[in-house]
Amino acid sequence: RKEKEQKEKEEQEREEAERLKREQEEILQRELEREEKEQKEKEEQAEKERKEKEQKEKEEQEREEAERLKREQEEILQRELEREEKEQKEKEEQAEKERKEKEQK
Repeated sequence: RKEKEQKEKEEQEREEAERLKREQEEILQRELEREEKEQKEKEEQAEKERKEKEQKEKEEQEREEAERLKREQEEILQRELEREEKEQKEKEEQAEKERKEKEQK
């Protein structure tokens, strides 16, 4: 009878040990999954921030390029205007010169 009780006690202890081991494995598995999820979220956040930074840099470059092109265009238009004004002035001076020469004749 004592032997039977001893065997039952050992069986209960073995089952309890297995149950505790399974619980511990489940806890460790959940912990691992939580850590993996956190790591994935961190990586996704870092990727999102990297893309946002790249987008901002791209937009900044495009803005600077647009400003540079605008300045160049303004400079070209300014030179064109100055050239046209110079030509107009030369035409007027030539016309004035021809008028004076005609008057002298």
